[in-house]
Amino acid sequence: MDAQVLTVTSKGQISLPTDICRLLSIETGDKLVAYTSGDTIMLKTLKPPSAEDFEKSLDNARKWAESVGYKEDDVNDIIKYIRKKK
Repeated sequence: MDAQVLTVTSKGQISLPTDICRLLSIETGDKLVAYTSGDTIMLKTLKPPSAEDFEKSLDNARKWAESVGYKEDDVNDIIKYIRKKK
């Protein structure tokens, strides 16, 4: 693991070194997630799934819902219940 020193601006911003961006295929506009633990900050790239991966996940969710007997109205009721709790 390589370590590089970054400088925080007065606005709390940092710049990622170009070689890190290239290594991780990070491009302008990409999103990162920051995790903290004690005095440690970890960054992870947040890439949306491809349309194909999303369809597979959705299909798996539908199959699971059918296997346990959920109907679309059940899902809508669950969403309404959760929203009321907030």
